[in-house]
Amino acid sequence: MSASATTGTADLHVHTTGSDGMGTPAAVLAEAASRGLSAIAITDHDDLAPALRARELHAGRGYGFAFVPGMEVTTLEGHLLALFIEERVPSFRSLAKTLDRIHAQGGLAVIPHPLSPLTRSLGRHGIERVLARRADGLWFDGIELANPSPAGRISRRRAAGLNRERLHLAPVGGSDAHYLPVIGSAFTRFPGSSAADLRRAIESGATSAAFGRHIGLREIGAGQIARQTARALWATPSKVLGRMAAGVRGS
Repeated sequence: MSASATTGTADLHVHTTGSDGMGTPAAVLAEAASRGLSAIAITDHDDLAPALRARELHAGRGYGFAFVPGMEVTTLEGHLLALFIEERVPSFRSLAKTLDRIHAQGGLAVIPHPLSPLTRSLGRHGIERVLARRADGLWFDGIELANPSPAGRISRRRAAGLNRERLHLAPVGGSDAHYLPVIGSAFTRFPGSSAADLRRAIESGATSAAFGRHIGLREIGAGQIARQTARALWATPSKVLGRMAAGVRGS
């Protein structure tokens, strides 16, 4: 069967213990393999190092699915997924500067959980300001329209309508998984199976966003939820603030 006749599935939004996720990179890779995904992107908050470490593990263990290095960048306007990158994108910069940094290194920029009031998300006005400046070299490559988290679900219909009527961006799906059982519960369908196929599909708009199996709170476990909530309060902020303090000392 040719690559063009194959339909791949990719979870493009997964967190590990490298930020506020509960699964180690090794455990995340093993879980992704058990889900039968064609590709996975690790996108820890404001740090690319966990994804690069996971890529080494992925290569060494010979997994049959493709791996995409990425991170979830905190911009001044909200979160932004940076995919297919090799260098960390600085946090707490303007959306325009962040997009420039992603695209300058050949990465793709995807809007996660758009319009959501439950987490740091890009709003309609911020998104449309970028689209109005396309002639200046600013653009988004995709928009996350399948995200099973509360933040993703609450605004999904509004985001889908906005994309259909105004944005016309490649629709993608990602689990936003902070727990191992959630991996693959939302995903991106694309023609082919490789990372290169996935990238071409996003760039050409040949993707679709889909939901998989619903994961209930009981399956995750109250203890895991409590520990992740506590972890989210310190893991990512402490890392970002430490990096900012180091920059001040070095200036």
